[in-house]
Amino acid sequence: MSDHPSTYKGTPLETGEHAWDDRAALHAADDGDGVLDGMKALRRGTFAEMIRHVAMLPEDERSRYVIEKLGDREYSAAEAVELAARDDFPSAD
Repeated sequence: MSDHPSTYKGTPLETGEHAWDDRAALHAADDGDGVLDGMKALRRGTFAEMIRHVAMLPEDERSRYVIEKLGDREYSAAEAVELAARDDFPSAD
């Protein structure tokens, strides 16, 4: 996808696009990462689905979670809410 690391030096491509359909997982913010991190996912789906889920949570609960986007990085709940508010964020339809 558009912002996955390239094969040259493994650096992300700076296209400014978000790959909403990339695979992502919802994790507890304090799950410790580590070797078995993939097994600690609370929910899996597309990046857009995980953003939508976090944005629908009560505001006081959001900070308990992070989104790990495959081939990219970890997104905080605050970043997820900002992304959900973007004009180019896909609708749930």
